[in-house]
Parts: sequence; C-alpha cells; structure tokens
Amino acid sequence: MGRVVDCAIYEGGRRLGSLDINDPEQMKVQPGRVIWIGLYEPGQDVLTKLQHYFGLHELAVEDAYRAHQRPKLELYAETMFVVMKTAQMDESHVAMGETSFFIGRGYIITVRHGPSTSYSDVRARCENSPENFKKGEDFILYALMDFIVDRYFPIVDSIEDDIERLEEAVLDGRSTMDVLEEITVLRRDLLHMRHAVAPLPEICQRLMRYDMALIDRNTHPYFRDVSDHSTILLDRIENLRELIKTVVDTKMLMSAMKQNEVMRQLAAWAAMLAVPTAVAGIYGMNFQNMPELTWKYGYFGVIGLIVAVCALLFVRFKRSGWL
Repeated sequence: MGRVVDCAIYEGGRRLGSLDINDPEQMKVQPGRVIWIGLYEPGQDVLTKLQHYFGLHELAVEDAYRAHQRPKLELYAETMFVVMKTAQMDESHVAMGETSFFIGRGYIITVRHGPSTSYSDVRARCENSPENFKKGEDFILYALMDFIVDRYFPIVDSIEDDIERLEEAVLDGRSTMDVLEEITVLRRDLLHMRHAVAPLPEICQRLMRYDMALIDRNTHPYFRDVSDHSTILLDRIENLRELIKTVVDTKMLMSAMKQNEVMRQLAAWAAMLAVPTAVAGIYGMNFQNMPELTWKYGYFGVIGLIVAVCALLFVRFKRSGWL
C-alpha cells in the first residue's frame, strides 16, 4: 500500500516538526523554510493533493504515478522534475525500482516505486549536518542522488564477481547449461544498470548550468561529484559487458573445440571399423571362384589381416592425437 513515509518542515537546516499532508495550511510554502515529503508508491489521491498544494504539472504527476520512465530531468515553470532508477540485489538478479523528485522553492517531494532502499538514512544524515542542510532543496536533491548512485557500486561489484567466477568455470572446463543461464541473467542485469546510469552524467551537467535558478552555484561541485561517480560506473558497466561477451565467446570456442575433438575420435573409430566391414562385405558376396575360399587357414588369415590393419590404424591415430 502506498504511504507517506515522512513529511517534515525545516528551517536553517534544523527540523521544526512533522506536518500533516492532509492539512492545506501546513502545506503552505514559507520563506526560509523547506518542506520535505517522502512517499512510497502513493495513490492518485495523494499526488492530486500535492499537485494542488504546490502547483505541480499534471504530466509530471502522471509520470510519478505510473513510474515507467527513463532517468531524466524536466522543467515545468517553477518546478524541476527528476527521475532516477533505483536498484537492489534480489537473490541472484538485480531488481529495478524508480524514484521521482519534485523540487521547487521551499519544497522537495520524493516518490518511490518498486525495490529501493529507504531514504530515512539520507534524511537523518542531512538533519545531522545542519550547516550543509541549510543550503536548501538543491542540497537535498544532491544527497538523494548521491545515495542512489552509491547503491549502484555494490551491485556492480557483485556482478563483476559473478562474471569472474563464470570465466574461471569456463576456462577450467566446468561450465554447464547453468552457466549459460547465469550469463543470460547477468547480461540482462548489466543492460538494466546501463539504462539506469547512462543518462545521469547528462542530468548532472544540466543541473550545473547557470540558467538553473533552483540550483545554487555553491552546490555545483556536489553534482559534479555525482557526475564523476556515474561516469566511473558507466565505464565499469561497459567493461563488464565486454568481459561477459568474451566469456560467451570463450564458451562457444571451447564447445566447438570439444565438439571437434569428439568428431575426430568418431572419424578414427569409423576408419578402423571400415576395414572389417569392407573385408566381410567382399567375402560375403555369392561367387564360387574367390581367393582362398578353399584354403584351410583362410578364415584365420582374414581375421589376422583385419586385426593387423586395425592395430596399425589405432597406433597411427593415437600418435596423431585423434584418439
């Protein structure tokens, strides 16, 4: 069920108290104060109330409610709307969620959907640093974005460990069909992570533009730090995608080599079996005048010839590595 996680008002970086989201008087923006509202999968009625309180654009409210957007930054009059993807490890795969931010003068609203870590730690860290917190809504936005990006790193580390483990299994010849299934899951996870991270450097660059009235220039270095972390993540993700592609190519190459080895062995045994088959075929023909038909030791001579030729072929194939 959707719910209001927290709704509080701050002044000078310090919390003054909690607010009732159903009270229009408490939701009024006041100079020098910031309202921070945290929502988790809210209903349409809650977002409609906030739309009336803060003058949010209906398209941004619809995007925040449906939560099927790619990371982006949009401006609607006096309101900035930011969307980011969240990620969590769910057993053996990455589960993706989404968070939308409404930022305006005197307020910031976060709307979480799907798997994500609660932002209560971010709120507590900001409340414990009033000197930074009093910078306003833009610093809260930075703290939230930085928190989401930092949650990406352990996931990428986990994917990297899994890929290295699969690479060792493939090189050691211990790979099975389960390995191919794991590779498929990892490739899908990397694709989801790339879609989540790739737009972030551009978003941070837009936030650092001087025409963004809601972002103070003193906060630009913080967003630059988020941009740097996002670029590092994107580089790592691209490298892991190349690495897992190499693992797949190695798996296919080793499978082809193993198949070729089996085909060589089958060809060698087929060549040896061809000798007795040919001799038996010749002596199985219904002719009266054939060599050695009346010889007392003809049967033993033919058997000996077959054994000798097959033994010779076996030795030759063994030396050449076919057997």
